[in-house]
Amino acid sequence: MTVFYDRFERHDHGRGLKGQSTHYCPGCGHGLAHKYIADTVEELGIQDRTIAISPVGCSVFLYYYLDVGNSQAAHGRAPAVALGHKVANPESVVISYQGDGDLASIGLAEIISVAQSGIPITVVFVNNAIYGMTGGQMAPTTLTGQKTTTTPYGRGRLMGEPMKVAELIATLDGPVYVERVALFDSKRRVRAEKAIKKGIRLQVENKGFAFIEVLAECPTHLKMSPLEAERWVKDKMLPVFPLGVKKDAVPEEGWPLPPAPVFDGDAVAEVIGSRGESVETFCKGFPKTPFGKDIGIKLAGAGGDGAQTAALLLTRAAINEGFDSTHIPSYGPESRGGTSYADVRIAEDEVLSPAAPEPHVLVAFNAPSLAKFGPHVPEGGVVVYDRSVISEVPPLKPGVKAVGVPFAQVAADLGKIIVKNIVALGAVQEATGLFPRETFLGAIRQALSHKCALIPLNEQAFEWGGKYAAEALEGEA
Repeated sequence: MTVFYDRFERHDHGRGLKGQSTHYCPGCGHGLAHKYIADTVEELGIQDRTIAISPVGCSVFLYYYLDVGNSQAAHGRAPAVALGHKVANPESVVISYQGDGDLASIGLAEIISVAQSGIPITVVFVNNAIYGMTGGQMAPTTLTGQKTTTTPYGRGRLMGEPMKVAELIATLDGPVYVERVALFDSKRRVRAEKAIKKGIRLQVENKGFAFIEVLAECPTHLKMSPLEAERWVKDKMLPVFPLGVKKDAVPEEGWPLPPAPVFDGDAVAEVIGSRGESVETFCKGFPKTPFGKDIGIKLAGAGGDGAQTAALLLTRAAINEGFDSTHIPSYGPESRGGTSYADVRIAEDEVLSPAAPEPHVLVAFNAPSLAKFGPHVPEGGVVVYDRSVISEVPPLKPGVKAVGVPFAQVAADLGKIIVKNIVALGAVQEATGLFPRETFLGAIRQALSHKCALIPLNEQAFEWGGKYAAEALEGEA
């Protein structure tokens, strides 16, 4: 079985000639690099172990052509994704395939970090001195004087010098093999194939991190014929990017790969410190709400209001009842006083998306949060807000129920302003009937199991929140 797909179905749906040819421009170097990777994978017999990572740019469509495991990464993030694959499955052979704009610009931090780790991954870095797919802008590797769409008069000194990535990677202690090759004639192509093969073989042998930089032609943005582009690479790029091995420090012993992840529930519970204690449940089934089987809740306020803690308690309460639940925090830059909100999802079966851009329930601790998120609550939703600090409710969608409860005032009267988030949870329970009271109180007691003296105060705060919410609802009735 060839590593290339027999027909490139993903490209133009595989019709006619498009089903047998790549999308690359005539004379582009990516096709040769693809071939050398495919031939090596086939020769080493590792097709079923190989995972190719392709990011944004001309390299993105690698998954159109190679019949291996494929992941597409965000711009510049291929090394991080490759690292995740390797750690999650140490027996895999992971190839990060990137262009110069992708790797040397937005992805520079990622490639440096992963290369320094030394973990066995193979990076094939295609350097054609330009941002090829996105319009021909100047890349970190663009030559001095070279004209691009963003350097119409040529790259000048104020724009920095071309980045020599292979030399940069070779200075790190992590990599074991770094080489720069080219494609402009048959001799260089043979050398390029050998270098790519060595880089992948070193990973198969578990020797370490390998980096192969490939000088490639981009006739389209050079505005040259393929032959002219080959001469340009030879005459213009080689003086700046000399070919050759930059580092070859292959160890005799293999790299100490981490053990494969364990997905056994008991083992995971032991690692995270779960005691495996049974939790009492109080729900007779999933909450009967107008929101369906996946409920979105947003809690928002200033840093220090306790929105994040309340969100965690909500999530814990849902999980205790046997439902799937997620908590996604979002913090402002300040530890106190900045913006802070959290999205909680609760699903009967499985949370499909953790975000709650249109929350069914909004808990607002201050006026800016209510003004920002209140209009996004859908019809039939509930807004619970702190009327201690919010004097005016902005226009909400028809059918949205607004329940004002003095979170801060109640907490202050109890002598601990920090429990205003627990007051809010009591109000949420009364206003939504999401879970029985004991479900919330059980989660609160769990969270305070190491501070038992605080449990009575928090229980009081919860009860007062419910009482004020009930009064507010009666006033509307």
